[in-house]
Amino acid sequence: MDEKGFDGINVIPFIDIMLVLLTIVLTTATFIANGTIPVNLPKAAGDTTGSRLGLTVEINQEGKIYFRGVERDTASLRAAIITEDRNAPFLIRADRAVALQSFVDVMSLVRELGFAKLNLQTETTK
Repeated sequence: MDEKGFDGINVIPFIDIMLVLLTIVLTTATFIANGTIPVNLPKAAGDTTGSRLGLTVEINQEGKIYFRGVERDTASLRAAIITEDRNAPFLIRADRAVALQSFVDVMSLVRELGFAKLNLQTETTK
């Protein structure tokens, strides 16, 4: 029997799989970057958008607090973030129409638990 060896490797299926994986990653990254809770951010001069990495708490117009996409009150928020790394950046996304007290409650809770890097996300004025 005369067996013929491989002349080359067909890489086209590998490239197809990698393109599909790249599409999935880019689509998922877009959803994560935009956030899932609609918040009308307050405006500020300069680039004060804060960091996208770390922990994010969102407060919508009705004053409802969300952490990792789950609605929480201040007691359950405390229980959810008490085990997190204190050096992680903490981002608060609060709607511009929210009552100031809701924002202050979340901010004081985060400070009380010892998070050092606290940011407020805003939109830049044009």
